[in-house]
Amino acid sequence: MINVLLSVTGTKSSDWAEKLKEINCYKIKEIAIFLESFDKKERDNLYRLLLKSTIKNVPFVHLRDDVIKDEIEFFINRFQTNYFNIHEDHFKKLDQWKGYWDKLYLEMNFDNKLSKDVKVRRIGGFCIDLAHLKAAINRGTKEASYFFAEKETSTTACNHLNGYDPLAMKDIHDVKKLKDFDYLTSLPKAAFGKIIALEVYNSIKEQIKFREYVSRLLENYLLK
Repeated sequence: MINVLLSVTGTKSSDWAEKLKEINCYKIKEIAIFLESFDKKERDNLYRLLLKSTIKNVPFVHLRDDVIKDEIEFFINRFQTNYFNIHEDHFKKLDQWKGYWDKLYLEMNFDNKLSKDVKVRRIGGFCIDLAHLKAAINRGTKEASYFFAEKETSTTACNHLNGYDPLAMKDIHDVKKLKDFDYLTSLPKAAFGKIIALEVYNSIKEQIKFREYVSRLLENYLLK
């Protein structure tokens, strides 16, 4: 079964606060959380309200570079989180997350720049941003080559899911059309992990529609 997670995303407090209101209204118990745009103060407010919400399980969290181990432990202990996503440049900061490297998963970009510090075998494996991979393949970048070179020896455990613009060859975070997800069936099956977290700025109500569409799409593609 394909596990597509609704997500708390955004760039400001009103974004996550509005999504939490929707989550409580729908009595949703399981989500993913993207912390990338939230500073420590924002995160503290988010954590406080998470504990009062209907959410019981957060399988996936997107970290940012100032997240400390106490925050990782908060998610593991309170919400049974097993997957934490990091960026390529976070390999320089691995010491601050020592003890949890097996729960860290690499998200790659498509800018054709790959630091020598990036060594996916040091951590849990890949978190493939599916639109990033599509862009990397179409642009012929170093990130695509790295994934294909490492995919047999490194686990792809989880994914980011957003739309894809084939003309601009880039990801879409404010999805307007369901067909923006149709690129998924052109990707290698090795790119898909156990859980797929929606990384879109759309409302929870819209994300529910996206999840239904993508789940049907991927069941037909991955399970046949």
